[in-house]
Amino acid sequence: MIKSGRVRLLVAAAAVVTAAALTACSSDNNGSNAGSGNKELAGDILVDGSSTVGPLTKAAASLYAEEQPKVNATVGISGTGGGFKKFCNGEIDISDASRPIKDEEKTACTGKSISYTELIVANDALTVAVNKDVDFTDCLTVAQLKKIWEPGSKVNNWNQVDAKFPSKPLKLFGAGTDSGTFDYFTEVINGKAKASRTDYSPSEDDNILVQGVAGTSGAMGYFGFTYFEENTEKLKALQVDGGAGCVGPSIETAQNNTYKPLSRPLFIYISKAASGKEHVRDFVDFYIENIDEVVKAAKFVPLTAAQKTTLKSEFEAFKA
Repeated sequence: MIKSGRVRLLVAAAAVVTAAALTACSSDNNGSNAGSGNKELAGDILVDGSSTVGPLTKAAASLYAEEQPKVNATVGISGTGGGFKKFCNGEIDISDASRPIKDEEKTACTGKSISYTELIVANDALTVAVNKDVDFTDCLTVAQLKKIWEPGSKVNNWNQVDAKFPSKPLKLFGAGTDSGTFDYFTEVINGKAKASRTDYSPSEDDNILVQGVAGTSGAMGYFGFTYFEENTEKLKALQVDGGAGCVGPSIETAQNNTYKPLSRPLFIYISKAASGKEHVRDFVDFYIENIDEVVKAAKFVPLTAAQKTTLKSEFEAFKA
């Protein structure tokens, strides 16, 4: 396994990993280059899924490319649901996910004899962001968010959320229906996964949502904490009152679960077949061993000490 001491973050930060939607089956390792430790490896690693987790896996791939330049890891973004469709069809090696795999997705994997393991690789503080011109409030309650986002909602002006707010059009941007973020947000805010008003601008690509909120007066959207952190000069994050007062998204509040109900774990899924390929297995070993550096490079909420211990032990058991 590659040691974290050889990771050069400053150089890796400038690396670019190609992001594309992937439909081809994953390729095997070149036999002459197969190996581990200091041996040179080669081959393709196909990853797809969550737009929230995508930047994390891209950061891991950028760092890993310094150690194994002949291993090509490509990271697509088709949403958590889209990633699981490809994963359970045997089309990709690793599925990025912002929610746990659903029962019907487990059934799809079983039907194609795809066995896998689930690994928590980071935490997230799902962020409700607004345009900078929303200067009349810093916090909304869960009930107010539900009023805005629930199925059939006709709220299209800020004064419909609270009579004390000014009359200002409220434009909405949110996760697409294939996104794990959509499933999670609708479940914890509206009370049922996928239960949402439909008259908003959706996308599985969080960058598009950021652009929409930043470029539209009075706009609101929700997406992963990383995307807010990268755009603080363009966006304002709202605090959320989950019943114990207003709490904003941050590393601390996500780790201690005081940012309720929008803090959550983030996952990667690796198939057994993929872990049998030495270059894929070595990449995941690297990902895990260097998780602190990877999370820092991608500006995610790091794992707790207990989560890191579990992450290492679960993948070791899966490989055995």
